[in-house]
Amino acid sequence: MPDVATADAPNKSNTGGTILSVRNLEAWYGESHILHGINFDVNAGEVVTLLGRNGAGKTTTLKSIMGIIGKRSGSVRFNDQEIIRATSDRIARMGIAFCPEERGIFASLDVRENLLLPPVVRAGGLSLEQIFDLFPNLKERLSSQGTKLSGGEQQMLAIARILRTGASFLMLDEPTEGLAPVIIQQIGHTIARLKNEGFTILLVEQNFRFASTVADRYYVVEHGKIIDGFANSELQANMDKLHTYLGV
Repeated sequence: MPDVATADAPNKSNTGGTILSVRNLEAWYGESHILHGINFDVNAGEVVTLLGRNGAGKTTTLKSIMGIIGKRSGSVRFNDQEIIRATSDRIARMGIAFCPEERGIFASLDVRENLLLPPVVRAGGLSLEQIFDLFPNLKERLSSQGTKLSGGEQQMLAIARILRTGASFLMLDEPTEGLAPVIIQQIGHTIARLKNEGFTILLVEQNFRFASTVADRYYVVEHGKIIDGFANSELQANMDKLHTYLGV
């Protein structure tokens, strides 16, 4: 199936203008060619979800945007600035933050130390009190080492750490992976609240039932290309195709 150009993607949601524009994005791990011309847009103030099977290229797309893939080409424009050649630290200072699937917290440090460690790269980062308002569990575990936290608490801490930096564009990689349903629901409430507070979120998720509770739009990634795209209002009409795409 041919790659879906942005012109054929779902209608833009009723949010701000385009904040991220990805065109003909290609990426390699060594000699392995992973992305084969990715095209999509994200509008300010919305939640966009990349769906696809394991190995489709979803995580590589996030890493390529963040500048942590060694070899990539094409165009990635953020706030109308080209960042495809920018280093990851410069990209972070422009207001993009990446929360990896493996969470990336410091297991030997306690919750407070983890929260205070990330550098504030831009004005507007959340205070500790604002973090605790979002994640009350973290306040209760403030002196607990990362190794003593549950999987859900580790995920909350990983998201909280990037909110401290001042970033307004958040990329979350499989935030619900391996979590209990009650924690998944809490993560969903958090994403919805962040959206309401003006954050823009690019989400990688295999659990499209969870994604349907938070996303404005979806793109389906297969073999390193965008093969389909639709709005959340069109989700039910596309369920049969989604089952085929995702193998569920």
